[in-house]
Amino acid sequence: MKRITVLGAFACFAAAVAGCAESASRTAVSTAPERSTLPAFGSEGELSAYLVGLAREQRDLRRRESEVSGNVADAMPEQAEAATFEAPAPVAAQDASARAAEGESVTNVQHAGVDEGGIVKVHGDYLVMLRRGRLFTVRIGGNALQPVSAVDAFGPDIDPSASWYDELLVSGDAVVVIGFSYERGGTEVGLFRISPDGQLRHRSTYHLRSNDYYSSRNYASRLIDGKLIFYTPLYLALNEEDPFAGFPAMRRWHPGAERDAFSRILPATRVYRAGRPVNAESGLALHTVTVCDLQTEEMGCEGTAVLGPPGRVFYVSPGAVYVWVSDWVRRENEKGAESMVYRIPLDGAGPSALAVRGSPVDQFSFLESADRHLNVLVRSGADGDGMWHGETTGGSTSLLRVPLDSFGDGGATASAERYRPLPTPAGYTFQNRFVGDYLLYGTGSGWGPPEQRAHATLYAVPWAEGPAAELPLPHGVDRIESMGGDAVVVGSDGQNLHFSAVRLGARPQLAQRYVSAGASQGELRSHGFFYKPDGRDGGILGLPIRGEGVPGYAHLRQGSASILFLRNRLSRFEELGELAARADGSGDDGCRASCVDWYGNARPLFLRGRIFALLGYEIVEGRLDGGTIQEARRISYAPRAVVAGRRG
Repeated sequence: MKRITVLGAFACFAAAVAGCAESASRTAVSTAPERSTLPAFGSEGELSAYLVGLAREQRDLRRRESEVSGNVADAMPEQAEAATFEAPAPVAAQDASARAAEGESVTNVQHAGVDEGGIVKVHGDYLVMLRRGRLFTVRIGGNALQPVSAVDAFGPDIDPSASWYDELLVSGDAVVVIGFSYERGGTEVGLFRISPDGQLRHRSTYHLRSNDYYSSRNYASRLIDGKLIFYTPLYLALNEEDPFAGFPAMRRWHPGAERDAFSRILPATRVYRAGRPVNAESGLALHTVTVCDLQTEEMGCEGTAVLGPPGRVFYVSPGAVYVWVSDWVRRENEKGAESMVYRIPLDGAGPSALAVRGSPVDQFSFLESADRHLNVLVRSGADGDGMWHGETTGGSTSLLRVPLDSFGDGGATASAERYRPLPTPAGYTFQNRFVGDYLLYGTGSGWGPPEQRAHATLYAVPWAEGPAAELPLPHGVDRIESMGGDAVVVGSDGQNLHFSAVRLGARPQLAQRYVSAGASQGELRSHGFFYKPDGRDGGILGLPIRGEGVPGYAHLRQGSASILFLRNRLSRFEELGELAARADGSGDDGCRASCVDWYGNARPLFLRGRIFALLGYEIVEGRLDGGTIQEARRISYAPRAVVAGRRG
């Protein structure tokens, strides 16, 4: 699905959600013992023969479907489109305060030490921002607040009109932009150099053949110890004559670059399959994890891929990437997921797998815990987090808890006793988060208008063992975040935005609540929130907000009205105030690419004892004075408008 096609559909999003139906649960049973890792293909010939066999299965399946339906064109349309890579018409985390290697982080990450691609990063004395197809730097060192550099987020001689530039990472003096180009064949990786004085210079651009990685909740890229790690799905329409035609490959971009310039990054010996037959009926995908070295002039990348069905959720712990894939089948009017979870170590060791049931909702459904277990919240009616699949989910709810030693060649299935049945909340916009020793979850509002909810339930489950606690709330569960050793739940009652503090001791309990009257969330992504501890039991949180009743999808086209700051003191909230955007905005910025804010545009920033609000093209600095936050100064780093065509 192309992202732009959904823009007109958000107005009726809530109605579509209401039409979803819950699905029944399914139970897993144990099977044969497993080997230590998945089997890899031994040679190009072995992999080629295997793929040709699957291609014949798909061909026969299409023929049978054609005989039944009389419509060959309807057979597997998504996979057929993915393999051609023809250019379409141009289209209009667990600890939140991790330290980056070079200083403080401004990203609300799921795991300390695992940076996630976002829209703002820090490099020494400079903020680096990615917005609407451009990169910017602003100097903050020496108590400054001064725009320095602005460049296109793509290389010279690149037509960006059918591309999205989504995520930014910084490692040393390397600035990395992750995007997706429908025209040039898949994931686009732009490398830039940032100088000691904050100037940006394009270094090189690479293309990785893939399908669109976008998720409304997840992030495609991670940075661990200077290594760029990203996940890309590639849906396969297998060709008997050339089974490798659509395989993951990379090229360095230059003007006039042709498709034959792609070189495969995935040898047969790095392609793995589970020790059980692959069902080709619902489509096939190569789920590829690519690790790249950013410190060399020529970016070198190595890929590891697992072959499986297309539905997916992926999660990155400090030591491994997990990819959960699901094959949806119907049996006697019961819909369930025949699933497999793959574990791909980041040290280059071979991947392993375990057969499972159901599907996680998003990456926050996972926790690789210190006791060497994988803990995953699964639902029988979830369908992964690709595109917007994570926004509507249903069915029964369970907590899967398995030792890492359970993973092997994929021949074994997690036994029924590994699933702990959990209470299932009413509603379809589902939020979940592991915080400390607890799994927290509930339902609320999402991309549509805030729901009118006078009550909801937050469930708090000790993930190691113990019963679930039910905490009643006078609002929906729209966001769950870590707040030191405790948690905060943010949600709407339809008119107001509530912040409920949850103390996570031996017995979870609600500690305090703050209500922002006539407000709604300004950002839905996890990076929109940040909590800055300033002691064992206290800190300051920031969250973008808008006016009453504004739908969640407004961040695609509109800036947030302001960022609200609250002080948490022993789980009791004190309002510090807001830093607001100017009503006149930034005017015409001459946007040429990525003119929809898929990743939002507002962030609270806490750096070196200073507080900032990133609001579109504005950065507002605040000053704490007598228990309130006051505007100290603001700048605009908006580019001057240029004569250029703009996409709708």
